[in-house]
Amino acid sequence: MESDRFATSAAASVEPAAKSGGTVLQALTDMVVIIEMELRKLRHEPTELFTRAVQPVLWLLIFGQAFSKVRAFDTGGVTYQTYMTPGILSQSVMFTAIFFGLSTIWERDMGILQKFLAMPIPRLALVLGKALAAGVRALSQVIIIFLLAAITGIPLHWHPALLLAAAGVVILGAVFFATLSMIIAAIVKTRERFMGIGQLITMPLFFASNALYPISIMPDWLRVVASVNPLSYMVDFLRGALVAGQLTNWQADVGVLLVACILATAVGTYLYPRVIA
Repeated sequence: MESDRFATSAAASVEPAAKSGGTVLQALTDMVVIIEMELRKLRHEPTELFTRAVQPVLWLLIFGQAFSKVRAFDTGGVTYQTYMTPGILSQSVMFTAIFFGLSTIWERDMGILQKFLAMPIPRLALVLGKALAAGVRALSQVIIIFLLAAITGIPLHWHPALLLAAAGVVILGAVFFATLSMIIAAIVKTRERFMGIGQLITMPLFFASNALYPISIMPDWLRVVASVNPLSYMVDFLRGALVAGQLTNWQADVGVLLVACILATAVGTYLYPRVIA
């Protein structure tokens, strides 16, 4: 099978790692091998890119245009469709990454995960490599939404530095949600339970954020939830970069996302081997 060959190829690539002493440089090399392996899966399943693009397209073209006629709150002098574009971009990234753990369960069922765990590769490099691969996958959604914004005339700031910063935060957000997904997979261990929990947490995370409306109009209890929701900080950064054209609160946004990624990666690295338990 193709996935079996991926695992065998990865094992061959990281074999020299154990002989070189397991340095930081070698761990980074191992991580790159895992990323490349995951991206090769995407190359063999290109339709996934288009199927995942359907939902954000519907949000922007139907929901966004319809609610642009409703003046329910202040959008900072831009149309509601423009205001919600960073939120829909963040939603698309989250949805792409949050179900990444499903492949972990599938690999366990196919016996591929056992080969991964038998490799002479640090668990941190394995988990972080898979999470970063989810981040690279999420960039494809960014490109699709940017193209849609350009075609429909949604005014965004296209400064190269801002776009590069937005891409970095997209990868950071995807890493968090992908590692969170792997944590869930390690706990529930079955595809049915994983799908149920995935559906259970994605919509609350989305609506309990500033993706569709500002935090200022939320009730007090929801403001508390939104303030600890990493998605809110991702949306805030992207809205500043793409809509406002200035990063006024980027230290807090990036800081919260970095802390969330570090904590989720640490827990994911600890729990990852338990998927086969």
